[in-house]
Amino acid sequence: MIRPLSATLSTAAALAAVAAMAALPAAYAADKPATNAAAPAAAAGACPASLNFKFPRLQDESPQNLCQYAGKVVLVVNTASYCGFTPQYEGLEQLYSKYRERGLVVLGFPSNDFSQEPGSEKEISDFCYNTYGVKFPMLGKSHVRGGDANPMYALLAKETGTTPKWNFYKYLIDRNGQVVGSYGSTTKPDDKQLVGRIEQLLGTR
Repeated sequence: MIRPLSATLSTAAALAAVAAMAALPAAYAADKPATNAAAPAAAAGACPASLNFKFPRLQDESPQNLCQYAGKVVLVVNTASYCGFTPQYEGLEQLYSKYRERGLVVLGFPSNDFSQEPGSEKEISDFCYNTYGVKFPMLGKSHVRGGDANPMYALLAKETGTTPKWNFYKYLIDRNGQVVGSYGSTTKPDDKQLVGRIEQLLGTR
């Protein structure tokens, strides 16, 4: 039996629609790799230059990627065990304990650049914990000034135009990774201006 032309066209159109629908999942799947491939690229760009460094942890030399602190307010301090400012460890730990839940991290960098940190990394680690109960992240012993300065301190010096003048010199980095200030060794961790600036940077988040 010969079907009417209109019926034949309707059947052909229906078959074409079915074929188009069947092709949709394949096309959708073809788009997904591009979307997924873009995600790591975006994530890779989320770490600011000021934190894009890796250092060994003081306690066990385990590699620490500072990108893990992206989005936080970061106070960077060069430390020493035999200095008149060494008791600032206690204030730094209190500062960290008080504001860590709001997004503050304190990073300690032991250094013998001023001849007041001669001990081994284990000795430094034991001293910090046993004497001052330090729990904020401490990185391996390194240079913080001059041509041998570790790469993070080289960047901090470039961004601020100043290098540590003594132990417990402080640099402040905001949530966007911008180096926004430096503070001398005589600025204590509970200094009103320093704490006020930290609170301002932490905001209400």
